[in-house]
Amino acid sequence: MARRSRRKAIRDHVALLGVACALFGLGAQPALAQAPFDQVIDRYVREGLRSNLAMQSETLEVEKAAEALAEARARFFPEITLEGRYSRAEGGREIGIPLGTALNPVYATLNEMLVAEGLDPRFPQVRDQAVPFLREREQDTRLVVRQPIFAPAIPAAVRAQRALLDASSYRRMAIARALRRDITVAYVDWLKAHDSVAIVAASETLLRENVRVNESLYENGKITEDQVLRARAELLAVEQQKREVENLARQARSYLNFLLNRDLTMPIEPSAPPVTTSERDAALEQLWASALTRRPEVAQVEELREASEEQIRIARHRKWPTLSIGLDAGTQGETYRVGDGYNFGVASLVFTWRLFDGGADSARIAQARAAQRQLVLREEELAQQIRLEVQQAYDRLQTARASLATAQARADAARAAFRIASRKRDEGVINQVEFIDARSTLTSAELNLAITRFDVLARRAELEYATSDGELPIDPTSGV
Repeated sequence: MARRSRRKAIRDHVALLGVACALFGLGAQPALAQAPFDQVIDRYVREGLRSNLAMQSETLEVEKAAEALAEARARFFPEITLEGRYSRAEGGREIGIPLGTALNPVYATLNEMLVAEGLDPRFPQVRDQAVPFLREREQDTRLVVRQPIFAPAIPAAVRAQRALLDASSYRRMAIARALRRDITVAYVDWLKAHDSVAIVAASETLLRENVRVNESLYENGKITEDQVLRARAELLAVEQQKREVENLARQARSYLNFLLNRDLTMPIEPSAPPVTTSERDAALEQLWASALTRRPEVAQVEELREASEEQIRIARHRKWPTLSIGLDAGTQGETYRVGDGYNFGVASLVFTWRLFDGGADSARIAQARAAQRQLVLREEELAQQIRLEVQQAYDRLQTARASLATAQARADAARAAFRIASRKRDEGVINQVEFIDARSTLTSAELNLAITRFDVLARRAELEYATSDGELPIDPTSGV
């Protein structure tokens, strides 16, 4: 009768472990229908592109670059300003006009001639005049129009700002792809921890039942107390392991919510990971070539180098002469009035040629050339870095895929060994220690299989990022 009870308990243990395996799809199909892994990831990536703070900051950087380009283009158009000045003056220089000194001798001679002829003198005596250099009160209100006709630095500045705008857009694209990789890896880490909790929880249930059975057998004098103590120690070890994996799951959930700019405690939607991850990749040399062609970081550096070339042209063109048209129209006088005697208008053709600036333009040219050489070196370094990233991601993915087959075989062998140990335990052929070892081996194999399977998904995301492969979800609100 006792043996029959023990046999039933062991069968219950095996059934419980099968349920634990079914939770993450290792031993059976999921009990509840879940959305496909790629579909859930796509949804989370869209949310991250829309709400992530780093992406919002990069969007503002692109907007700043676009406005800088608009500012550079605006220099092609005329500049119209309204200027007004009202002055009160006291003292200052005076301009003396010697009218009396110059005219009075002539007037006196003419008057004498008139008197000699019996006529009345007609010419008055004039006093010298003193005109103040500054008016006591004066206003000058004018509308000023300036239109550049020839200014070669303006087109170069527009081209430089356009290149900087493109560089900002490529940088934003690179950050968007990095965010997609980080969200995918964070979600895979959460799935890994979440399923590890399910596996350890199933093992805890099994060991708790095993403790109960062993206590019953000890009370009936079937086993010794050391087997009960061993079962309790194993249960305590699994309880500690469960707390650790639950903490890892909470941390993974918090990090994913951080990337999505959500409350750190918001729940995460589980998904059904792909069953097969053995798709073939292109050769490493092809992946290198693809990455160097498609990575937005490469295009970003190219645009920055083009902007530095335009900066050199801007510095050179500052030495060239410029030609512009100026129109001034307004009113002047001691009071604010319009009409004859007050209104004025001036049209000017302004030619400017800076002949000497202390070497400032030459220094700007040398600075722009140094920046250009620096970007050339950065482009070479980036190419090497991308090749290294692709090779490392490729090797890690191949290793993970190879390890997956080994982990699957290990888990299958551990399940078969546990079934045999369970039957032997039912018949009393093996002791409690061997049975617990079989259970520990099975749990370790199941955890290793889950971790390896999710590692394949993470390594695949890293390779997609390194090669800039895979389409990025387009969200109108995110501007990607």
